[in-house]
Amino acid sequence: MADAAPADRGGRGGFRGGFGGRGRGRGRGRGRGGRGGRGRGAKEEKEWVPVTKLGRLVKDGKIRRLEDIYLYSLPIKEADIVDFFLKDKLKDEVLKIMAVQKQTQAGQRTRFKAFVAIGDGDGHLGLGVKCSKEVATAIRGAIVLAKLSIVPVRRGYWGNKISKPHTVPCKVTGKCGSVIVRLIPAPRGTGIVSAPVPKKLLTMAGIEDCYTSARGCTATLGNFAKATFEAIAKTYSYLTPDLWKRNVLVPALFDQHSDYLAKNHRLQTEKPQ
Repeated sequence: MADAAPADRGGRGGFRGGFGGRGRGRGRGRGRGGRGGRGRGAKEEKEWVPVTKLGRLVKDGKIRRLEDIYLYSLPIKEADIVDFFLKDKLKDEVLKIMAVQKQTQAGQRTRFKAFVAIGDGDGHLGLGVKCSKEVATAIRGAIVLAKLSIVPVRRGYWGNKISKPHTVPCKVTGKCGSVIVRLIPAPRGTGIVSAPVPKKLLTMAGIEDCYTSARGCTATLGNFAKATFEAIAKTYSYLTPDLWKRNVLVPALFDQHSDYLAKNHRLQTEKPQ
């Protein structure tokens, strides 16, 4: 009887199969069963918890438009502020992903650099550059930086002021590295006469007709894109006669809502009494 005992313990060599007959244990199957798949399904969007004064005012509905933020030249420190106003309209495009290397004692360290443009096709444009060990992380970081750098784009007319603005209001120039980009107003129906990189940025900004002129090493795509972005951002830098109207001075946004912020948003270090 003692010699026959091991044969009853699982039939596959003594104690080796002792956890449930021929079943191969727990956890050798694919997936995690009833645990929810650990990230394989659609991710739930987390609720935005603002960490800046501007973010709190935006979430609470005290600031209605993105233009109100630009009017007071307030820096945007949270990407969710841009999402709050332009989430459904924003489109992003990866302009380029390039490998960059750094020489270390152990050899070469390779990382990936992503250039991403973001815009709504209606007067808002952003450009982000991010370097990371992984391509996906670099793209994600570049999108966030592009949202933080989003600027308003001023559009104007060539000739008579008929229908909606369609081109740049005046000649503007941007420079980065050796690349100089010049944007010139064009008649309606001309389209965007440029290289592929400025064409993408101008289209995302909502400019329909434009002549361009570029000098320098335009093969360096990063500098080419940055120079174009700088030129587009300068459209609001020129004070043309139609902007000479007298504006009534009003308090800054934080001064207007100082009582509201003090009452409803205490610092995290303060404890309610």
